[in-house]
Amino acid sequence: MRVLVTGATGLIGSEVIRQLKERGDEVVTMVRRPAQNDSEREWYPDRGYIQPETMVGIDAVVNLAGATTGKLPWTKKYKEELIWSRVRATELLVQAMDEVKVKPSVFVSGSASGFYGDTFDVNKVETDAKGTGFLSDLAHAWEQAAMSAPKKVRVVLVRTTMVMSRSKGALGRLMPLLKLGVAGPLGPGSQWWAWISLPDEAAAILHLIDTKSATGAFNLTAPEPATCKQLIAALGKAMHRPTLIPVPRFALRLAFGEGADELLICSQKLSAEKLLATGFKFEHATLNSAAEWVVGK
Repeated sequence: MRVLVTGATGLIGSEVIRQLKERGDEVVTMVRRPAQNDSEREWYPDRGYIQPETMVGIDAVVNLAGATTGKLPWTKKYKEELIWSRVRATELLVQAMDEVKVKPSVFVSGSASGFYGDTFDVNKVETDAKGTGFLSDLAHAWEQAAMSAPKKVRVVLVRTTMVMSRSKGALGRLMPLLKLGVAGPLGPGSQWWAWISLPDEAAAILHLIDTKSATGAFNLTAPEPATCKQLIAALGKAMHRPTLIPVPRFALRLAFGEGADELLICSQKLSAEKLLATGFKFEHATLNSAAEWVVGK
């Protein structure tokens, strides 16, 4: 299978590519410079340009393009970048699909758990309505752009949660503090933090490429829910470090603005049932197993 991947240098994209190559698939990546070989395609989403015939010979597309929401605080200018780097990039991919006679069979396009807004204590499923807030509006617009793909293309929307990795991602800034034993719950600590390990995130994307009956939105989240306090405590336990120093809500808001409310303080509790029903098997189904993997070598 020949798979086109955007966001190839990002945390998730890199792992997706590693797993695709490991199983023998051919990978084509989108780059923001002249393509150097047949495994690259040139594009500039900010300028609305994509290399002609990008989709020729492509069997599947994995769209993970987008500036990180973890760069805080969000300025007005950066919010605009967050939007065009997702929505405009997705529109360009759809445009490229429209231009070829033989279209990719499946389009796996990124989204986020932010679609639901603050879930409070409700375990959200994929049929639930969108929430409120900037991240909810952003995820909704991103999904709508993907859903405009040609009818012959199967569209899968992956609503990604907090991805637990060994070095980067949502826990990147927190890990050094945890290792020093000077970290603790953020804000109240009782807010739900939906999570998934990096290997499971990428494996789920490959599984949804292969599962021909899979369409529409899927929550990419582990089946075991956890609060912020529980997640940080599990990491601290795996590191043999205390997690007793909380970060007050006002300090988070002072440092990160509205991003603190939407990324760190609000609850994100999601159901994994739809993904599990497709037959997907998690490598790290429990928080403890994921935490042990994160701190392992």
